[in-house]
Amino acid sequence: MIAGERRSIRPIRWAMVGGGRNSQIGYSHRCAATRDGAYHLVAGAFDIDPERGRAFGLALGLDADRCYADYQTLFAMEAKRPDGIEAVSIATPNNTHFAIAREALEHGLHVICEKPLCFTVAEAEALKALAADRGRVVGVTYGYAGYQTIRQARALVANGALGEIRLVNLRFAHGFHSAPVEEHDPAARWRVDPRFAGPSYVLGDLATHPVYLSEVILPHLTIKRLLCTRQSFVKSRAPLEDNAVTLMEYDNGAFGTVWASCVNAGAMHGQKVRIVGEKASLEWWDERPNQLTLEVQGEPARILERGMSYLSPDALEEDRISAGHPEGLFEAWANLYDRFAIAMVGASGPLPEDFWYPDIDAGLNGVRWVASCVRSADAGGVWVDYA
Repeated sequence: MIAGERRSIRPIRWAMVGGGRNSQIGYSHRCAATRDGAYHLVAGAFDIDPERGRAFGLALGLDADRCYADYQTLFAMEAKRPDGIEAVSIATPNNTHFAIAREALEHGLHVICEKPLCFTVAEAEALKALAADRGRVVGVTYGYAGYQTIRQARALVANGALGEIRLVNLRFAHGFHSAPVEEHDPAARWRVDPRFAGPSYVLGDLATHPVYLSEVILPHLTIKRLLCTRQSFVKSRAPLEDNAVTLMEYDNGAFGTVWASCVNAGAMHGQKVRIVGEKASLEWWDERPNQLTLEVQGEPARILERGMSYLSPDALEEDRISAGHPEGLFEAWANLYDRFAIAMVGASGPLPEDFWYPDIDAGLNGVRWVASCVRSADAGGVWVDYA
């Protein structure tokens, strides 16, 4: 990857729905997708306001006739072009994801969607069936999974360095919404409104990130049941939670905890993943993502650094600069977008062995996990089967 060689024969013709000038995440998508030449942004419906969206598309250098007023027109008109789009990224509020993704798949497009993929397990299963029927790829932007140190953690578990897994400790607890910032911040306002955010706030918006990372690192473990309790410390956010704690039991007897919060006053991101085995533990912190801590019982703790030759081949595969230079979120997202492209090009054939990316099943599992947590919490914080 350091050489920057293109892995695909030609760029995938790509569009965005949402991600306009006022988007918090649109720039991340565009930087990630175009960094390695795997995608070419040719069209978009960037804003709920058609004129504002058109002006933004022109500012990005798109042709005026490919800056559309809405996603329905985007998909319909592009389908008529011999050079029409092949893939679309969805960067809109949560309540729109299902409808946009469904229509994109019905038009034969590959889909990259912000999480949550949708609101209900039934909707997610419908998208999975439609994607399989059309032979299209659905990717979900769990962007932290693009860090090479996550791949190193996966390799350590796979080669038995930790032994039998006993504890899974996950958290994503920041403090930026410890006050009712949504009163003056539109980007925060929709996240605490169930009409737009869905059945949860921090469970879906935050907790699903480390939960997915744990699935990447521990692909052999399955959650059997969980218990969740959630609170709305800023009372106006009810029924959506701004703090939640979830307990999980795994099929091998391991035990997990997840703390998700936006009221952890003073904390920045506070996203950490700690995996405890019978012989050793590992820990990853997204504020220091180029490092992975490995703690072997009876030995000094080790800090494994991105880009070093002692890491696994998987962890070195996606390095973009030499060791010692920090890589960040744009690089991690670019790694994921590159994997999405590999999956799209190989959709009709075999992919590399042990190839993975946040796919439709990752999106479905995220929706299922949130639904199970809400079901448990709303029943008074009881154990529920994970289903």
